[in-house]
This record gives sequence, C-alpha cells and structure tokens, in this order.
Amino acid sequence: MRIPPRLVPLIEYGIIQSVVRPLLSGKEAQVYLVESGGELRAAKVYKSVQERSFRNRSSYTEGRQVRNTRDQRAMGKHSRYGREQEEAAWNSIEVDTIYKLDAAGVRVPKPFAFVDGVLVMECIGGSDGGVALRISDCHLDKEQGLVVCDQILAEVVKMLCADVVHADLSVYNVLLEERGPVIIDFPQSIGASKNPHARKILLRDVANITSFFRFGRAPEELRYGYEMWDLYERGQLAPDTVLTGKFDIPEHLVDADILLLEMQQIEEDEALAEFGEDLDFDS
Repeated sequence: MRIPPRLVPLIEYGIIQSVVRPLLSGKEAQVYLVESGGELRAAKVYKSVQERSFRNRSSYTEGRQVRNTRDQRAMGKHSRYGREQEEAAWNSIEVDTIYKLDAAGVRVPKPFAFVDGVLVMECIGGSDGGVALRISDCHLDKEQGLVVCDQILAEVVKMLCADVVHADLSVYNVLLEERGPVIIDFPQSIGASKNPHARKILLRDVANITSFFRFGRAPEELRYGYEMWDLYERGQLAPDTVLTGKFDIPEHLVDADILLLEMQQIEEDEALAEFGEDLDFDS
C-alpha cells in the first residue's frame, strides 16, 4: 500500500520497516498495522487539533499543567505558536498516560516509541490470530459478559489508583484478547486529583460499561462508580480492591445524569418483562 506521509520519517529512522494496512480511523487519530522491531505493531497517527471532534474540551483540560507561562499565554491567545503547543500537549497526554498506566500494571497496549506525532505500540491480537475486536463487536453471553465487566472495572480501579480517569471509556474503547480486556484511547484522560470534574467523569465512564453489561441487574446493584470514588476519596482504594457494586448514595451526592440512566434502565427492564426480548430500544 501507499505509505502515509506521516509514517515516512519513521521508516527513514528505521522505527518502522513497512506499513501493512489501515486498522481504523477514529475521531482523534488514524491507526495502521505496521512491521516494527520484527513483529506486527500499531502506529497511531494523531490528527491535527482542527480535524478533531471533541466537545467540551475545557472539562478535560482543567488541571493539566502547561510547560511554561509563555506557552500558556500563546495557547490562550490561539496564536500559531499557541496552536502548535496545544497540539503537542494534547498528543503527549495519551502517550504519557499509556506509559504511566503500563508501568502501573494496567492492561493497555505496550508503548514502544513516540516520534513526530506518531505513537508506535503493541498490536493487540484476537483469539483467531487477527487483530482483537472491540467489546462492542464481540458476541458474549451473560456468563462471559459478567466476567469481562468485572475485568474492565478492575482495570478502572488500577487506573484510579494511578490518578488517571479515562474520560471517554466505553465498549468502543476496550479490546478483547484471550487474556482479557485491554483499554485503549486516552487522549481525553484526566488526573483524578487535579481535575474538578473527575468524579462526574468517572461515574459516566463506569456507567457506560455497566449499562452495556447490565443483563437485567437492578441499577442499585451497579453503583460501582460511586463505590470506587468513595473509597478513593477516603484513601482506601487499592489496585486489588474488589468492588461489590452496592453503595448507599447520600442524597447530596446523587449525579443527575447517572440517575436518569438508572431510570431509563428500569423502564427498559419493565418493557422487556411486558413485551419480551423482541422489543427494539434503538428504533
């Protein structure tokens, strides 16, 4: 295939030997399957800031440190230099986060190099020898789904212990290989102790996962996010903490968005009980 221009320097540097094929195109990057270091790896080519489609970016950038006051002023004025620094900072967030989480034992793709806005990392393989599927594309029965859900939540616990909240977690950002789930895509990740929106964002991340793996369980059995954050705030969350999903939420701590999701889940359960599994909630 024709070599993408952004990957040409990495071939010249000897970091990549060849480009096999495109893997996927996301809202922040294009990912290619490449030969590197004698094996197949993934090369993530980050899009420019103008090409990305993130909403409410300020919620994710609060608490992030800027290198110096000159960069901070330039980014605030949206000058050309400021935009360049903003793009470099945005790209480096995912790279720094992946290296940090890999060191903390979180199941993420192992990073190998970051050069000219391209991250070369482990390519996660599927059970069929190909590239691993996203959870959203896997067909799991209830027993398998509950195991995978617990495994993902265990990774979220380890992430929070490393002071990281994914901030865009869903079944579209988790791959499934033989050993279990692997979490990907961290450009929106935030520092749990630095960002004032961290609690709300964590609750949303966890709800995105538990709602997919609900399997008829009552909302009050799925309060993993509340339980997780409470333990974190009290300094009692450890990487090996096992959650129960049951937590009595003080009235002043109820999150309106999560409460609305719980009410929707109750309505869906009632409709399924009345009309059966042929009911389509997406139509």
